Amino acid sequence: MMRTDAVTAVTDATFAEEVLESELPVLVEFTASWCPPCRMIAPVLAEIAEEQAGRVKVVALDVDANPETAAAYRVLSMPTLMVFRDGGAVQTTVGARAKRRLMADLDEVL
Repeated sequence: MMRTDAVTAVTDATFAEEVLESELPVLVEFTASWCPPCRMIAPVLAEIAEEQAGRVKVVALDVDANPETAAAYRVLSMPTLMVFRDGGAVQTTVGARAKRRLMADLDEVL
């Protein structure tokens, strides 16, 4: 799956350190290689990661390779986007979003 340097890939093993213990709020994309909307939103998330660096961290978790984390947060549809702050999920949206709408959603919780 194509990821830029701006979007960090996380795993079941690194999720707690990269997301739950992060100083910054973290936007997590729960994704899968077989998911067309995930491929559509990937460049948008990369842009947000670059433009909002220092304000929010953007990571992606492949649900097929990392079922424990996906199950723990009851992720059933891809893409699911969750914003985590201070170790907990503060916002969840399901499905691809236009960048403007995604930024408006983010602004509510950042």
